[in-house]
Amino acid sequence: MSRANSTTSKTSAVVRCAIYTRKSTSEGLEQDFNTLDAQRESAEAYIASQKGQGWEFLPERYDDGGYTGGNVERPALKRLLEDIEAGKVDVVVCYKVDRLTRSLTDFARLMEILDRHHASFVSVTQSFDTSNSMGRLTLNVLLSFAQFERELASERTRDKIAAARRKGKWAGGLPVLGYDIVHQPGGNTLAVNPEEADRVRKIFSMYIEHGRVMPVVVACRHMGWTTKSWTAKTGRLMGGKPLSKNLILRILKNPVYLGKVRHHDEIYEGEHEAIIDQATFDAVQARMGANREDHGSRVCNTNNALLKGIVQCVHCGCSMVHHAVSKPADPKAKSSSARARLYRYYVCSRAQKHGWSSCPGASLPADDLEQFVVGKIRDVVNQDEVMESIAKTTVERLTITIGALLADPDEAMGLAENFDALWKGMKRDERIDLIRMLIERVDWDPEEETLSVIFFEGVPLPEPSQNEPKTTSEEQAA
Repeated sequence: MSRANSTTSKTSAVVRCAIYTRKSTSEGLEQDFNTLDAQRESAEAYIASQKGQGWEFLPERYDDGGYTGGNVERPALKRLLEDIEAGKVDVVVCYKVDRLTRSLTDFARLMEILDRHHASFVSVTQSFDTSNSMGRLTLNVLLSFAQFERELASERTRDKIAAARRKGKWAGGLPVLGYDIVHQPGGNTLAVNPEEADRVRKIFSMYIEHGRVMPVVVACRHMGWTTKSWTAKTGRLMGGKPLSKNLILRILKNPVYLGKVRHHDEIYEGEHEAIIDQATFDAVQARMGANREDHGSRVCNTNNALLKGIVQCVHCGCSMVHHAVSKPADPKAKSSSARARLYRYYVCSRAQKHGWSSCPGASLPADDLEQFVVGKIRDVVNQDEVMESIAKTTVERLTITIGALLADPDEAMGLAENFDALWKGMKRDERIDLIRMLIERVDWDPEEETLSVIFFEGVPLPEPSQNEPKTTSEEQAA
């Protein structure tokens, strides 16, 4: 891998050496002489000892303080690789191999980059020659131990967190609304933030009052409430996001507000003060459980959602998802259809998360929308050239052999009359295949109250009627 010997064989040539240093944590880096400076000093001394071979260190500093060696997502390392690829570096010098990386896979990748640009790697404290098999074996053994040390440290950290949670201690994580993190020598603790705690109590109270999440979301947005805001160690302002449906649900389910801590599936008594009493918390959990079992709850996308994933809300710039609601059964009704009825809609995902007032036209009846789209497909499929293309690409996937209709030119010419029968005979998956093959997306503009069916480029469209504007890959209707 290394070409240090061949590179330095000519004493008259200058060997440009880049010194790379790394420390896993940022602790102590604020000191005048820190561990990165110590690593660089040792590397400079080593390079000076090779002065007779033409070695000179580059003034550019490649220091990664506070970055793990478990991956290569490090700013200084990226700059170093860019300079290597630009031909500015002949040798990379590190204090130890694990300063460059602790991963065998990443090291192999880095060595491949070095070899490709005729550069070498040198470890100051570990003497080996990677130009022969024994040197490469030695290097791989060192890297294996470095990777083992990293994995062992990760296991120790996980065990430490688990032990702290079992004792009820706050073992780290993102700050939560209602509490401030107090840093202490024996470990961090949670202290109640009175203003935020009052908001949390009102969120629980509003959910019990309304029995649904969306009214709580709307109320929180009206009052300007957000998630927890805090300043990271880097000085960056974090959090402060609007309270969406998922974030409200996360608050309502979090046992931390009971004065407890969670570790995986286990709940332990915590050292911090509770914000919500047990009776209130249990009432909220019971109501959420009842909502999940209620006949009026939303049903998954299993009810013939032909346009799943392709309907877009133009106003909000987001997708519209399929939802179905079952009307509660009427015990007095005689027919089964009257006892239970399914109502399907395509709903703007933004409105679903942030409240119906966030979108001027949050939902569309699924049956009407799908019938409109199928009508546009019927107009397109009536053209012989489109059906020939469909036959070629779908005959292997569709159990209905569309190609059989094209065996005779006369049958192809009469396909317009057979489309409805063909569609009726298709299975649900076959219908979805046909739609996906022709349509790129369906746009709903709630402000203009228009629908646009966007066909894939290359799909021949029928000539528009006199009352309809001509388009290339789009059909519109009010």
